[in-house]
Amino acid sequence: MYKNSRGRPGVVLAAAAVAQFAIALDMSVVNVALPAIRTALGFTPLGLSWVVQAYALALGGFLLLGGRACDLYGRRRMFVLGLAVFGVCSLAGGLAQAPWQLIAARAGQGLGAAAAAPAALAMLTTTFTEGPGRVRALGVWSGVNAAGGALGVLAGGLLTEYAGWRWVMLINLPIVAIALALVRTGVPAEERPARRERLDVLGAVLATGGVGLLVFADLRTDVEGWSSPVTLTMLAAAAVLLVAFGYAESRSPAPLLRLGLLRGRWVAGANALVFLAAAGQFAAFYFVSLYMQQVLGMGPAATGAAFLPFSAGLIAGTLVATRVTAARTPRACLVPGALLAAAGLAWFACISPDGGFLTDVLGPSLMTSVGTGLVLAPVATAATNGVAAREAGMASGLFNSSRQLGGCIGLAALATVAAHRTGAASGPAALNDGYALSLTVAAALFALAAVVAFVALPRRGAGAGAGTGTARPRPTAPAENRLEGTPS
Repeated sequence: MYKNSRGRPGVVLAAAAVAQFAIALDMSVVNVALPAIRTALGFTPLGLSWVVQAYALALGGFLLLGGRACDLYGRRRMFVLGLAVFGVCSLAGGLAQAPWQLIAARAGQGLGAAAAAPAALAMLTTTFTEGPGRVRALGVWSGVNAAGGALGVLAGGLLTEYAGWRWVMLINLPIVAIALALVRTGVPAEERPARRERLDVLGAVLATGGVGLLVFADLRTDVEGWSSPVTLTMLAAAAVLLVAFGYAESRSPAPLLRLGLLRGRWVAGANALVFLAAAGQFAAFYFVSLYMQQVLGMGPAATGAAFLPFSAGLIAGTLVATRVTAARTPRACLVPGALLAAAGLAWFACISPDGGFLTDVLGPSLMTSVGTGLVLAPVATAATNGVAAREAGMASGLFNSSRQLGGCIGLAALATVAAHRTGAASGPAALNDGYALSLTVAAALFALAAVVAFVALPRRGAGAGAGTGTARPRPTAPAENRLEGTPS
């Protein structure tokens, strides 16, 4: 395996945070611009959905492979490669003149993000040892990730309305340039190992095929429906590939995903929790945005600005969670945070077609966002707790895959729930009923996440032994791992 030289921890954190901001921003910045993109490039209604689906499919399908590649070929190398691909494809998307060009660029962005995202998280977990230093670093990373997703709606609205839709793609270029500049100044390259393990090609094919087909089936439910033969066939094929992947990994000497990693209570519990939380969070972003535009009649820029309180709440929740987790364990924030987010979404479900931002959006936005912030930072800490440095990329790829799959499956399922409730009606009242029902289900998902955190995660211990369910005192972070200006 690669030996790790920690370099300058503050610069490593800054590079990882800036890159994750770009990746999270790209998940939501395009959504508000879709009507303008359709008009400019002549997309069909069905083809337009691929602007979103191509990115999600490539990202979800290749995260496990990207995570393992970090362990085999070097975290810094995969981070730079992923960012370079992401940046070049962002430029190509901004210059696209035909629908297929933009779709191809979006798929390329997803591939780049699938390498850069697990590499960023792996760099943090190998630079900051378990303890307060890592908790604070992951708190910053999680807060920036959440803020990027929320601010993407604002940026998409402002750019589309005042600069043109192409800038929702081109905005990534300066962000990527900053991240690459930070890499050059303080992120060291790992030493080459004396003997490099071979990539598990069979596992990579089965995992990418199974996860990719699962994401594709979920994304296509808005066209085919959950009970259609096409959807059921794709889901069955995905299940077969994933079962085959599990069998192959159990027999591989150098697996893409070591199944023993999932026997640790911290890793298994955190991945189950983030799957449920992402399903609720992605759906909440989507349906609240639609409610403001299609029911309340707000424009793109106003809708984006309405997410600013949500972003502030996420940051506040993340700051609180970072302090609490540094002193106790991730479980101390995960349970109350998930319950608070569930309460906020249940409040959101009381939306009215005659409502307004102050009466129907502001209060539940703040409650939901603070609760979500309390979950995001500790769950990343829990998912990498007790993981050896040589498997940091593997654990990071698994965590990012769980979050991406949860978001895709949750959004597709709740969109179906909303469409079923709305039926053939298209008026504000009917749309409001569909969105309200889906937000109720999203609240239930966060409540279930709280149950998982309460039952699955250890009550005590967040040190190296916690990954196997044994309590052990948390080590104090060495001086070189402390964030500058932050007391340990």
